[in-house]
Amino acid sequence: MHSLVSDTDLRVMSVTVDDKRLIVDLMDGRTIAVPLAWYPRLANATPEQRNNWELAGGGYAIHWPDIDEDLSTEGLLQGRKAP
Repeated sequence: MHSLVSDTDLRVMSVTVDDKRLIVDLMDGRTIAVPLAWYPRLANATPEQRNNWELAGGGYAIHWPDIDEDLSTEGLLQGRKAP
């Protein structure tokens, strides 16, 4: 398995969720945008629940407490969908 480049900062800077995409801005300037359909809990959540997120894992993950969803920046970068 390949490791991610060590000089990148994969911590979350901001999160936006619209009706079609999850968009995560990273501290190193990159933006990850993935289809919301990949994450059924988020897709089925209300806008209020989607907007109620918090940083987890030292900033390397996102937690949505209202729907008990957790996503890591590494998983998003690797294109991991919800099981």
